[in-house]
Amino acid sequence: MLKLYYAANTCSLATHIVLEEVGADYSTVRVDFAQEQQKSSDYLKVNPKARVPALVTDKGILTETPAMLVYLAQSFPASRLALIDDPFAFAQVQAFNSYLCSHLHVAHAHRMRGHRWVDADDKASIAAMQRKVPESVGAAFDMVEREMLKGPWVMGEHYTICDPYLFTLAQWLEADGVDPKRIPRVIDHRRRMAERPGVRKAIAEEVARAASP
Repeated sequence: MLKLYYAANTCSLATHIVLEEVGADYSTVRVDFAQEQQKSSDYLKVNPKARVPALVTDKGILTETPAMLVYLAQSFPASRLALIDDPFAFAQVQAFNSYLCSHLHVAHAHRMRGHRWVDADDKASIAAMQRKVPESVGAAFDMVEREMLKGPWVMGEHYTICDPYLFTLAQWLEADGVDPKRIPRVIDHRRRMAERPGVRKAIAEEVARAASP
């Protein structure tokens, strides 16, 4: 059985959704950031990076969302969630998720995680990064809207692991100061994703676990 370590309102939702989409046998462990459980000695044995998600498999532990998504797609080939039978299409899947991971998500992180780049007591630098977030995140979503989202799904007619990842990051765009009216195709994608049974189930579980004592 697979085991997903996740935290609410983080990128781990993408992996959680894909676990549902492929019909995997899995369990979840909630990591409470408010209690700084990601820094606990027990969790650091799972992921020394002190980040989520982490996915425990029968061969070892995976970290980094793009790696987990590809692992699940390849472990459940009948799902055809990564177009692995077409080298070019598979590379496009990887390129899209790499952009989300290395650019869009990093731009978003400057709103709450400025201490990763400057000293925590450098208030002016942190404030400057936060002011830049609407512009930088907005520009990243503009790129997705204009050049990368083929429609109706990211890769066109075929639903892939790109879609849960984009959906997850799109949850935060309003809080990042991005006007949803400028990216109507991304917003429509988010709406349609929210209607999928696997998405609903993953979100419902995370909400229920967050509400429990």
